[in-house]
Amino acid sequence: MSLVFGQVEPVVFQAYAFWAAVLGLKMLLMSVLTGLKRGSKKVFSNPEDVKPGGKVAYDDPDVERVRRAHRNDMENILPYFIIGFLYMFTNPSVTVATNLFRLVAVVRISHTVFHVLVPVHKFRGMSWAIGFFTTSFMGVQIVLHFL
Repeated sequence: MSLVFGQVEPVVFQAYAFWAAVLGLKMLLMSVLTGLKRGSKKVFSNPEDVKPGGKVAYDDPDVERVRRAHRNDMENILPYFIIGFLYMFTNPSVTVATNLFRLVAVVRISHTVFHVLVPVHKFRGMSWAIGFFTTSFMGVQIVLHFL
């Protein structure tokens, strides 16, 4: 089977582009959230950033919770960007592809909500697992398609 670029269903590309952009913006927002949390807790990672009444600290539990959520995004969303992009070239069903892209985005957003805003381990774990296995499914489909 040969890979011919340009044969991606436009609706599939639109869905991927939309949800990838949502997740990209979500990751950017995590940087802002980390900065806001540092500012509200008056703990900073660089001495030159310390405001009056603040201190340099690398172990504030609230700041670290946001940073861990951001790191988890990098570990899961960045591979999704690549795998989701390549998945478009497997000629997937429009409905399936659109819903897989949507599902990954929704569960990654819910993972952050349940990690940072409303810490509930069960829902956070479920959100992570759904996103992980959905991305893995797409990855397996790519490998099988191009064998």
